[in-house]
Amino acid sequence: MSDNPFSLWVYLSQSPLLWLTVTLSTYAVTDAVSLKTARHPLANPVLHSVWIIAAFLLVTKTSYTAYFAGAQFVHFLLGPATVALAAPLYENRRRVAAAVLPMLIALVVGSIVAIVSVVLLAEAFGLPRDVALSLAPKSVTAGVAMGISESLHADPSLTAVAVILTGIMGAIIVTPLMNRAGFTDYRARGFAAGIAAHGIGTARAFQVDEVAGVFAGIAMSLNALVTSLLVPLAVTILLR
Repeated sequence: MSDNPFSLWVYLSQSPLLWLTVTLSTYAVTDAVSLKTARHPLANPVLHSVWIIAAFLLVTKTSYTAYFAGAQFVHFLLGPATVALAAPLYENRRRVAAAVLPMLIALVVGSIVAIVSVVLLAEAFGLPRDVALSLAPKSVTAGVAMGISESLHADPSLTAVAVILTGIMGAIIVTPLMNRAGFTDYRARGFAAGIAAHGIGTARAFQVDEVAGVFAGIAMSLNALVTSLLVPLAVTILLR
C-alpha cells in the first residue's frame, strides 16, 4: 500500500460497511446541527445529508451503484420505520377516530390537488408527456411512486428525484407556512404535511409535535393508496 497514497482509500471503498458508515455518520452530524438550531426548517437533516453525500461521491468518483450496495441497509429500514408508526397511532387512536370524516375529505382533495397541479404546471411549461407522467405521483413515498411511474411507462428515476425534492421542500416550508397561515391544530398541520411531503414531511411533523406526526403518517399511508388509483385517471383526462 505504501507505493500508492490512494491505496488505503481503494481498499476501504470496497467494503460495504464504508458507505453505511458514511451515511449514518453524515445523518448523525446533520441531525445534531438541526437539533442545535432548535429544528429550524432550513437545517433539515435530510436536505443536508443528500448534498454532503452527493459531493462526497463526486469527489471520490464513486458510482451510485457502489454506494447503494453498501448503504442499502438504511433503505431496508424504511419498512420497519413505517411499521413503527403504528405505535403512536395506537396511542392516539381516539383522536384519529374523532377526525375520520375531515381526514377523508382532506385526503381526497389533497390527493387531487397534488396530482392535478403538477400535471397542469408541466403542461403549462411545455414539458414532454413522459416528464409530466413521471412527476404526477411526486407526493407519495418513493417505492409507490416509482411503481406508479412504471405502470404509466414513465421514467421511475425522474419520479424518484421528484419525490425526494417534494419531500425536502415540503419539510422545509410546512412549519413556517402553517404558522403564517395561522393553523394551530396539529392534526391538520400533520395531515397536510403527510399528503404533500410523504415520509420526509412525516419525519418533520414528528419533530414538531407527536400528534402532528401521527396524522402525517396516516395521510402518507392513505395518500399512497388514493394516488395509485387517481393518477392513471387524472393523466388520461389531462394529458390527451
